[in-house]
Amino acid sequence: MLSSVIDYRFPRKGAKGRCVRVASQTVATRRLSPRLRPRIAPALAVLLAVLGMLGVLWQAFSEGFGAKGNVPTFILVTLNGLTLAGLLFITASGLTLIFGLLRVTNLAHGALFLLGGYLGLTFLQNGIPWVPAVLLAMVGTGVVGLVMHQLFLRWNQGQDLRQALITIALSLILADQMLAHFGATPTAITPPGFLADPLKLGVYDLAYPMFRLAMLIGAVIVGLLFWVVIKRTRAGMVMRAGVDDPSMTSALGVNVQLVFAGAFFIGSALAGLGGVFAGTSYSLAPGQDQSFLVYALVVVIVGGMGSLGGAALGALLYGLVDQYSSAYLPAAYANLSALLTFVLLAVVLAVRPTGLFGRAR
Repeated sequence: MLSSVIDYRFPRKGAKGRCVRVASQTVATRRLSPRLRPRIAPALAVLLAVLGMLGVLWQAFSEGFGAKGNVPTFILVTLNGLTLAGLLFITASGLTLIFGLLRVTNLAHGALFLLGGYLGLTFLQNGIPWVPAVLLAMVGTGVVGLVMHQLFLRWNQGQDLRQALITIALSLILADQMLAHFGATPTAITPPGFLADPLKLGVYDLAYPMFRLAMLIGAVIVGLLFWVVIKRTRAGMVMRAGVDDPSMTSALGVNVQLVFAGAFFIGSALAGLGGVFAGTSYSLAPGQDQSFLVYALVVVIVGGMGSLGGAALGALLYGLVDQYSSAYLPAAYANLSALLTFVLLAVVLAVRPTGLFGRAR
């Protein structure tokens, strides 16, 4: 192709030098274009995010910073997004451990989430104080998840489709049993007395439920403990090694199946903790198991499989997008707020198919 350019575009004397320059520019363009093409999608995604945030900020601050403007609403909506992100992170962190690190396709995670909420409610109704009731609910949910793993999943390691079908069947069984036992009426868990009153924020005479702020702090504590265990302890290193190379890890004298069982127990217990927090902040009702399973999957996939930091960022993005879109979309398009969270998923996967902090396996 370059020879045809030399022969026909520059037939005159002295065209050789210009021919070399054109050829070098053509080669340079060909070398740069493969690098530029992958950057178009991230640039568009960032531009879309910036435009959306500018629209939110314009609606929040266009009328000034007075108490009669939109700033108080913006503060409350932001806190709603942050506390929702905390709840999603607690739920998704268990799924990150099971789905991302252990590589077990557990689609019954939502059923364990709702089971934990109902167990906490049952313990409280039987007179057990709030904190012990939460701990017992976590243990009960962890035991159910452990039994599920030992009876049905440990024999199907690496068979994603079979695991998905088994856990879907188990989730339907659990959902039907919870519906039969607890009924279809939405119920709420009463927060503990020391977290029942609203907390004065000190700005614009605003108050916010203290329990939701405590839930956000709890999410931070869960994230820190999770990170320390996975990254800084021998148990975490053994677990990661057992997933990557179970044969070699077993040859070193490590009981890999025991490690997997303990990790599955912890992941299921975190699902139960999320269920208790959701029942206290919102309510418990049939159908929430599937809803929160979808939310947790979106968070894990956006953040990247097996990445704790990715799960935190994915939960933050999901919570803020959900709350900002609900509050600031025009009234005619308010029903599209749920759709925007899946637009977030589509944009992230278009830019980074492995998620924000995921890596190819």
